[in-house]
Amino acid sequence: MPQDAPAESAPTQGLNELLRSSNSEMFRCLVEGVSDYAIFMLNTQGVIASWNAGAQRIKGYTAAEAIGRHFSMFYTPQALEADWPAEELRRAIAMGHFEDEGWRVRQDGSRFWANVILTPLRNPEGDLLGFSKVTRDLTERRHHEEQLREREENLRLLVEGVKDHAMFLLDDSGRIRSWNAGAQRMLGFTADEAVGQDAALLYSQEDRAAGRPRTELASARQAGFFQVEGWRRKASGSRFWAEVATTALHPHEPGIGEGFVQIVHDLSERRRVEALETEGRRISEFIAMLSHELRNPLASIRNAVSILERTAQAEPAWCAQLIGRQLGHMTRLVDDLLDVSRITCGKIRIERERLDLTELVRMAIESVQPSAQAHGHTLSLHPPTQPVAVIGDATRLTQVVVNLLTNAVKYTHPKGRIEVTIDSDEDFAGMQVSDNGIGMPEMLLQRAFEPFVQGSRALDRAEGGLGIGLTLVKQIVEMHGGTVTAASAGPGQGTTLSVTLPLATAPTAGPTDQPPQGTAVTSAQAASPQVLVVDDNRDSADTLAALLGLAGYEVALAHEGTSALTWAAAHRPRVVLLDLGLPGMDGFEVARRLKAMPELAHIRLIAITGYGQDSDRRATAQVGFEHHLTKPVDVTELIGLIG
Repeated sequence: MPQDAPAESAPTQGLNELLRSSNSEMFRCLVEGVSDYAIFMLNTQGVIASWNAGAQRIKGYTAAEAIGRHFSMFYTPQALEADWPAEELRRAIAMGHFEDEGWRVRQDGSRFWANVILTPLRNPEGDLLGFSKVTRDLTERRHHEEQLREREENLRLLVEGVKDHAMFLLDDSGRIRSWNAGAQRMLGFTADEAVGQDAALLYSQEDRAAGRPRTELASARQAGFFQVEGWRRKASGSRFWAEVATTALHPHEPGIGEGFVQIVHDLSERRRVEALETEGRRISEFIAMLSHELRNPLASIRNAVSILERTAQAEPAWCAQLIGRQLGHMTRLVDDLLDVSRITCGKIRIERERLDLTELVRMAIESVQPSAQAHGHTLSLHPPTQPVAVIGDATRLTQVVVNLLTNAVKYTHPKGRIEVTIDSDEDFAGMQVSDNGIGMPEMLLQRAFEPFVQGSRALDRAEGGLGIGLTLVKQIVEMHGGTVTAASAGPGQGTTLSVTLPLATAPTAGPTDQPPQGTAVTSAQAASPQVLVVDDNRDSADTLAALLGLAGYEVALAHEGTSALTWAAAHRPRVVLLDLGLPGMDGFEVARRLKAMPELAHIRLIAITGYGQDSDRRATAQVGFEHHLTKPVDVTELIGLIG
């Protein structure tokens, strides 16, 4: 390309005349004053004929240095090699206008990114006089665009590289706009299958029917961000537990339309681990509970047997009665456990016959009445005017009613009210057991029929049980084609358990249960007792006191904490055999208070309890117990410890 031009050619003279005309003089002044744009003219050969202040500022050449030289001096070697300056002139002539962006070179050799507009100039006859060229320095804008593209590319690579999270964009109506590799791996939909679809396809049919997809987007739109855990659906139709974070995009953010970013994390494994941990805790609690329930009757039986061995008499008939009571309690525990196991394994048989539900319930109430009276409860039946006939197993259905009534008795405060109502419609018989007892919180209501689930338990476990009564009720009722539900207005508001059974036509009867006891301090031997036995299980306390009496000790009995403290302060026993699970004030608190009395500084505390885990032993040692024995106690060992 030529760098310098010879003397003025005819076209150049015409261009100069154009520049010198009076109207053009005003235009020239205007152009000369523009400093943000390089504005100059070329003759028909591409030689610079004018030069404004903007051209000098942007390109670095003065007018004297630029005018008369070919405009190709601003182009890079690569552009010159491709003959791009001449191509620009050809395209401008052909199209009447040509615009381009590319690298240009300043006088100092530095490069800048330029936007150039090349326009052919013609006289009224249409003859080409030359070209006008406007150049704008867009280096700063290009720098920002490159930074933005780099950030976008980095973000794209980051999003595409994430394999354990599904990350995608939604438009404002909830349709999927983008789909990363993590989304395809986790959810199973390809980008072609997902993009353009409503994000509701990731929800279960129930959630879609409930309007959950729209509700969650509305929450994100209002708050800017919304996070939730719930079930989501894969392409295969399977469900998984997910954490979903939804962020609203706002239109004022440059380059971004209104919509949402959604990030989905698969929490199935975490949920499975949490479920296993919960199940592990429940099993541990159940084992502790079961050991406590079994140790109490075993303690009483062992003590009674020791008494019979130490007395050559057949006279203590009360020992035999005690053994019978405790064996009955243990039998019920074992039967309940076996029933749950049999039903779960499908090994239980239902003997079906026609039964009158009202008579069956009346018989069950009679068996539970002594226990209700011992608690001071009013237990009433509201029968229908006509017999209500069902088909089922009399023993199992009676077991259902007894379990429901026993629960109501246990979990209603003394002098409570328990009501049983029986009704029917065209197809089903209904029975409701309602009480004004401790009620159930919502969380417990949801899990009430699961095995080993109970409400909050006090240390004393005064009412006992393994948390499988309602589980048995549900399983037996469902085996009869019925349903059972629990309802409560909340803690302290009572509970209603409702059973429905398919109707049939005729009558039958059912089984039994057990009563409870009170509290006092009695002396097994007269005079000044050396040993105080504190245990709310009267059979266990009575037999242990009798055994120690046979061994020559003077023994006093207490069945709860307050009376034990009062008696100990007055009589100052040498040893206190203390159960931990006492009603009201537990054995730990009794021990602390005994140790706090100056007059009892010498006292020796021995824990005798159904709780025997390592944590229980550490806890008793911390409050001052010298020994921790689990029921049933070896009497010879105990006597050795008492001394």
